[in-house]
Amino acid sequence: MTDDKESENKENSSSKKEGETSESQAESSKKDQGSESSEVKASSSRSFRRSSESKPKPKSKPNHGHSRGNNHNNRNQNNKNQPAYKRPVEIEEDVDLSDVSFTDEEKKDFDARVLRQKDIKELTLLAEKLKIENPTGMRRQDLVFYVLKRASSLGDIFCGGVLEILSDGYGFLRSLDYNYLPGPDDIYVSPPQIRRYGLRKGDTIVGTVRTPKRGERYFALLDVELVNAEKPDKYQNKILFDNLTPLYPDEILSLETTPTEYTTRIVDMMAPIGKGQRGLIVAPPRTGKTVLLQTIANAITTNHPEVKLMVLLIDERPEEVTDMSRNVDGEVASSTFDEPASRHVQVADMVIEKAKRLVEHKQDVVILLDSITRLARAYNTVTPPSGKILSGGVDANALHRPKRFFGAARNIENGGSLTIIATALIDTGSRMDEVIFEEFKGTGNSEIQLDRKLMEKRIFPCMDINKSGTRKEDLLIKEKDLNRLWILRKVLSPMSVVDSMEFIKSKLKGTKTNQNFLDGMGK
Repeated sequence: MTDDKESENKENSSSKKEGETSESQAESSKKDQGSESSEVKASSSRSFRRSSESKPKPKSKPNHGHSRGNNHNNRNQNNKNQPAYKRPVEIEEDVDLSDVSFTDEEKKDFDARVLRQKDIKELTLLAEKLKIENPTGMRRQDLVFYVLKRASSLGDIFCGGVLEILSDGYGFLRSLDYNYLPGPDDIYVSPPQIRRYGLRKGDTIVGTVRTPKRGERYFALLDVELVNAEKPDKYQNKILFDNLTPLYPDEILSLETTPTEYTTRIVDMMAPIGKGQRGLIVAPPRTGKTVLLQTIANAITTNHPEVKLMVLLIDERPEEVTDMSRNVDGEVASSTFDEPASRHVQVADMVIEKAKRLVEHKQDVVILLDSITRLARAYNTVTPPSGKILSGGVDANALHRPKRFFGAARNIENGGSLTIIATALIDTGSRMDEVIFEEFKGTGNSEIQLDRKLMEKRIFPCMDINKSGTRKEDLLIKEKDLNRLWILRKVLSPMSVVDSMEFIKSKLKGTKTNQNFLDGMGK
């Protein structure tokens, strides 16, 4: 027992003093280099060559720890694609707040998750109350940082975020409010904490943090309170996502809401979506794919509040991102077209990893992706060239990671599911888009085909009923209703795209629900 306690104390003390040892190692290495340089000056060129051949220069070891003065250096080394961020001013730490008082309810606002949701005017007023100089000239992330730093003298600070583990072994808690973009109010997580709690990329962590000390730039995580809304001791017993058993979807996600919402009613009958579905929306330009995704998202949140909804917008216009975030009650993560391909990849990786961690906790997650074509383009840009180029300029190895993203959708045995509905662009005039679509064609188990002719006549939804469908739909629909849907498909098959949509919409207008429509077919 005593040996175990001593080893545990040694491990804790080593993790706390990891930064101090790294600094001492850096200083000692500098001294060694200085002594070596003096010896070189004193020696002749011949002896220098002999000594350099016999004694190669020792390589400096990388610093993987949470060094008290160098955690920002590690961060900057791993964010080479992004410009170094500098704060506008350094604010005095010793400020008298004895005349400032907050109620218990107001102190609850000293949480990074709450502050990020506040309006910029509310943040500015709070900063002025805490005697922060020139708050109107700061960015939102700076305001959150300095408010938390100043409020630390009033009590414990709680923060939360999604963990992103970098290549050196440490990580940061990113915020969805900034689309997981690195910022000054990120929370540093040390490698010993990651190992102790068994944390993985995509974990949603809540805990207490401490303010940065002199020479540091970021808050540091002190204690982990919750991991994916559970205690840390329960989290370590979870089975990895890759070890879970995938099954066909056997529980339908009902999208029918109101009698006049024909889009969701038609999708429910002709291409039903189940929990764990891997669906593809094949869309030419300007056929209403984004509106269709928005309609599906609102139907899921209305009929299935237990489902965790995530919307991922890749290479989209900023105004569409704003419209989606305001009209959809769910998490909206985006990377607009003016951002580099590395940002598209980083956001997509964070979203899919977070979804996997939730599925490991037996939760039902739905990801709506717009679009998988642009995501594949981004992966093609960041993938190192292999020398094997397919038609259209697609690298042979570039489509592996987007296929892993799309292939993560599955229904899990004994609880949990991950549903991914992604849009694929066709008829864009780009050979690369055609190659990407052909690679993903057939990988999904549900497909919704949109048609341009319906858009030209302003008939919505612009859905080609005869080309749309779901595999194993007998697991989602009752046998009695399934037989009637097959009869309906036989009636619609000889019709054109426009005639078939007009026919089914005319029949649905006389009924309030799909069940009433199917029951009426039997009479």
